[in-house]
Amino acid sequence: MTMHTKLYVDNLAAATTETDLRDLFAPHGNLMEVNVARDRTSGRSRGFAFVTMATLEGAQSAIQALNGKTLGSSTLTVSEAWPHEQRAS
Repeated sequence: MTMHTKLYVDNLAAATTETDLRDLFAPHGNLMEVNVARDRTSGRSRGFAFVTMATLEGAQSAIQALNGKTLGSSTLTVSEAWPHEQRAS
């Protein structure tokens, strides 16, 4: 079984798309999912995203290469995402 790793990408420019992130992260390994967080009412980017890499090695490569990299006018912060906690309803 392959263990995928979710990355947290912060400080995105408002115009950054899932395609932009796929193009940026793909050289570091197979991508499982790219999800730019959007405001529910306006649909605008909330300035962060989650990128799920197929392997831990790919995730580590992406963190090393892309943390602190400039994309558009923003300097990205890339780190391993914290585990999702279930919220009480």
